[in-house]
Amino acid sequence: MNHENHNKASSIKVINPDTAGIDIGASSHFIAVPEGRDTKIVREFGCFTVDIEAMIRWLRSCKIKTVVMESTGSYWIPVFEMLDQAGFEVKLVDAHHVKNVRGRKSDIIDCQWLQQLDAHGLLSGAFRPENDIVELRSYLRQRSTLIEISAMHIQHMQKALIQMNIHLNNAISDITGVTGMAIIRSILSGERDLKKLAKMKDPRCHNPEDVIEKSLQGNYRKEHLFALKQAVEGYDFYQKKISECDEEIKKKLETLSPLQKLTEAKSRKAKVKKNEYSFNVKDHLKQLIGVDLTTVPGIDVNTALKLISEIGTDITKWPTEKHFCAWLGLCPGTKISGGRRLSSHTSHRTNKAAIALRMSASSLYRSKTAFGAFLRKMKARMGPVEAVTATAHKMGRAIYHMMLKRVDFHEAGADFYEKLNEAKTLKFLKKRAETLGYTLVKVA
Repeated sequence: MNHENHNKASSIKVINPDTAGIDIGASSHFIAVPEGRDTKIVREFGCFTVDIEAMIRWLRSCKIKTVVMESTGSYWIPVFEMLDQAGFEVKLVDAHHVKNVRGRKSDIIDCQWLQQLDAHGLLSGAFRPENDIVELRSYLRQRSTLIEISAMHIQHMQKALIQMNIHLNNAISDITGVTGMAIIRSILSGERDLKKLAKMKDPRCHNPEDVIEKSLQGNYRKEHLFALKQAVEGYDFYQKKISECDEEIKKKLETLSPLQKLTEAKSRKAKVKKNEYSFNVKDHLKQLIGVDLTTVPGIDVNTALKLISEIGTDITKWPTEKHFCAWLGLCPGTKISGGRRLSSHTSHRTNKAAIALRMSASSLYRSKTAFGAFLRKMKARMGPVEAVTATAHKMGRAIYHMMLKRVDFHEAGADFYEKLNEAKTLKFLKKRAETLGYTLVKVA
């Protein structure tokens, strides 16, 4: 950094004098402190724990209070957590806000640039929930990863069956259901009597036994059976790991919101959804945040738990609903120049809470609710993708008000938007008729 640029930066008022900047790397980290704090204001530390502890001691000797860093893969996580535990105020900033500066691209210059920007109050830290919610979020993300890997083993099972020309997936809806797994395990144990295999079907299975028997006629080659056996073992292994993850989630929820009267999930005759929790998540969440998010159309217990793990329990960290939806990345863009709107596209960011809301919104196409009517209306106006985003935006605003005012969602009904559109159309027609010198009269 040349002397002229340094003078220009120094001419700006310093707001945070006790701040340091860290450039996170895979093998080492570069740290910059303000001038006068040490004879060497930029230092390099390794990535090992002893190196990070030495970094903390150096920062304390330099009387640093705030540390700012960029999110680089997963390398920032241990540094962030250790600095936070040591009592520093740690800011995680968006790389797009600091990278796009011409001529500044090296490890040493990056950490100095971060330090100067934060010293002048030009950076704001990314949102990160409290530690208990971060722990819960880690369990949920791990569970999602395990479900994805488990789904890969289901695909391997289907491939092995198809290679044997066994079309069990055409006879039953889910090969990992009660009927499918009973038949597959019997095949692996050596059973080849098709009638006995077909009789293993669950009473809820609609297809008759002769259809299942016909689908099981195949070429039972040794190598394909071996592949099927390994796929089933892999599926069972990850199902066990998912159950262990559920236990940790249950323990954490009981710590966050211990129910006064422990109740298990109610038994019901309807088919249980796949990958559903076996304990009462709904009551835990309602006691934790004071409202029932599942009253919002399209949001089930799994989605509600995922949202809370991403946004936390304190919605007041966002001053208004607009701030909240902007953080989600669901607000229309405000790219305006010369008084003309250049683009209204939403920002491109990966927000897991926004993804969950979009998935919930996309399930409302046939819903007889206000959100469902709004989604269909927006789809006709702007297309399916934009309609889902607009509906997710509306759901985000509703969730903000629910958590802020501690009230459950009130469903307005599918005819709400139809009546609203009728009133808008009538208002337009009256105005149009008046401009042409006519009076609009309603015919009885």
